[in-house]
Amino acid sequence: MWRKASVAALLALAVGYLYHGCPELPEQLLQYISPDGLRSSPQSQCHLEQVISDAWDSLITLPTRQWSRVAVGVNACVDVVVSGVGLLQALALDPGSGRDHEVLRSKEDLRETFVHYMERGAAAERFFSDKEVFQRIARAAAEYPGAKLYVGGNAALIGQKLATYPELMVLLCGPVGPKLHEMLDEQIVVPPGSLQEMDEYHLILEYKAGEQWGSTRAPQANRFIFSHDVSNGVMSLLETFVASLDEFQPDLVVLSGLHMMEGQGRQLWEERLKEAVAAISDIRKDIPIHLELASMTDRDYMNSIMQEVMPIVSSIGLNEQELLFLSQAGGGPHAHLAAWKGVPDVGQVSDILLWILEHHGRADPSSEADLTRVHFHTLAYHVLATVDGHWANQGAAVMAGARVASSQACGTRAVDPTKVELKVPLRFHTSDSEPRVELTLDPAAPLTAWRRGNVTFHMTPVLVCKQPLRTVGLGDAISAEGLVYSEFKSQPGF
Repeated sequence: MWRKASVAALLALAVGYLYHGCPELPEQLLQYISPDGLRSSPQSQCHLEQVISDAWDSLITLPTRQWSRVAVGVNACVDVVVSGVGLLQALALDPGSGRDHEVLRSKEDLRETFVHYMERGAAAERFFSDKEVFQRIARAAAEYPGAKLYVGGNAALIGQKLATYPELMVLLCGPVGPKLHEMLDEQIVVPPGSLQEMDEYHLILEYKAGEQWGSTRAPQANRFIFSHDVSNGVMSLLETFVASLDEFQPDLVVLSGLHMMEGQGRQLWEERLKEAVAAISDIRKDIPIHLELASMTDRDYMNSIMQEVMPIVSSIGLNEQELLFLSQAGGGPHAHLAAWKGVPDVGQVSDILLWILEHHGRADPSSEADLTRVHFHTLAYHVLATVDGHWANQGAAVMAGARVASSQACGTRAVDPTKVELKVPLRFHTSDSEPRVELTLDPAAPLTAWRRGNVTFHMTPVLVCKQPLRTVGLGDAISAEGLVYSEFKSQPGF
């Protein structure tokens, strides 16, 4: 007990010395840190959130060599964002027990799957197989009071985020209908082959932290996404996207939408995945490719992506659900876990990230795989794992991703310390097995780094928005921002 108190006191003194703008901080930190390393919430004008936010602003710097042209594809749509509970009530559905469905075939499947994820506070995305029923639900959603229309689809959202940097030219390839084209940033170039007569619509059912429906109570704010999206479902614009790269000449390619094929059935995705691999392989080897993953449920499909696609991309972005499911599909570390309990353990996350880079990336010196970077994000913290010698400025990249998560969730231009809170443990381990090193987060320098073999890990906390305005697209914004601040090192022989 004495030792734990001493650690907290030493940390408080260290932060006090490092952060001069807050003279009361050492005493305050003793109140913030409990013996188990978790932070409580005393009312104070001078708190950890302010310290971390100020530190980010001083530590985050752009890389020496920046991207000038980024090509993004291939899933794009219009998002209809609506209250999940409100819409289901408007559809005359009653609350009840939850049950996960890999594919939604009815309104009852929708209700059960929504409840299943709402009670866990987890994000998920599903395909709705019945076109007519989906169109009726979509009309009800669009007419629901307070429903809002936004740019949707991982590729379009990443493109929109990248377009906020005036020096970047962004190409977006995907099924772009009239409404989506109208909503896109003027800076985004859309190849003629991407334009189509009708928009694809995705329904985003949001819920707030603590929101209740029947006996179900959401532990945190999140959203459930579903659609009957055929164009994105078969990645119909992938070949158009790859063909457009010769003329556009990008420095970086960002690819997303593979998860959309899962709902089309095994025969289709097996054939289409082979075609996708062939198309991706046609991209020039000196151009790094980032793959953005999303929610999936078919272990065979995830394993196929891991075996066939991951080795031919340079970087991937994913959240805690996708990380654990990837490990379960491939028999990786901690695959026995049914789900994360609370904040995902940093050591267990680190184990899986290392396994990905060793088994499907370049961390194995004998491997010819291209994968050298994994950007992991969860509600409370982010980790960037990179194989040494391939990427630069990754500390700034992971902090920039966390900063944009904090500001975008709250709908503010910059982080507002009064609207966010720290939820990550201040002490954690670098692995769940040996060598198991304990590290301490320093709020005045909120970037913790460690190495395992030839892989370097950069970890930073997230200042979690207390009352998020919109959760959709946060992962895409995080990955996009992290890429903006990343520098790729071309390898000899390219």
